Amino acid sequence: MSDRAPRWPGAPAAGDSDRPLRVPLATRRATIQLAQALAPILSPSDLVILEGCLGAGKTFFVRALGRALGVPPSERIASPTFALVHELSARALRIAHADLYRLADSSELDQLGLRELRDQGALLLVEWGAPHESALGGDACRVTLELHPARAACVTGSGSGSWGLIARLDEALRAGRIRRGLRPPAAVGA
Repeated sequence: MSDRAPRWPGAPAAGDSDRPLRVPLATRRATIQLAQALAPILSPSDLVILEGCLGAGKTFFVRALGRALGVPPSERIASPTFALVHELSARALRIAHADLYRLADSSELDQLGLRELRDQGALLLVEWGAPHESALGGDACRVTLELHPARAACVTGSGSGSWGLIARLDEALRAGRIRRGLRPPAAVGA
């Protein structure tokens, strides 16, 4: 462990690369800032699983992340609850946004083609994806949005790639780089 003090509330000590990262999200702006910090760290074929109760802000987070990745404001980013998968076009990255809440089991994933999309280099952003993580290829960055006792994101990983991503996110948050390129909440609303 380092003797460096955390620069933001809830930060694990520097060097704790395999510990959950807890980020307070007191406002919508804080959620947008977290998405903006995560965006430049993501790569083709990464898997981000979003968890949290209904209304916790999973789709809002995906919308903020999509905008930070370059999905144009003219492209609507909405919950794929009934379509199950929406493909989004960012500047230099193909994104598949899925909502697996209604899936009974992982065998239904084959019909959605998510694993193939990931194998082809698409970034997968999957709401309610934890039960299907291994079928999606594993090594996921998990973002759990919590409402109680206070709004926060708990970011964990399931493989060396995702823990490396989380370490880079922690570094970005510690350095205060999350404010760069901040868009007002209205830009995320579409």
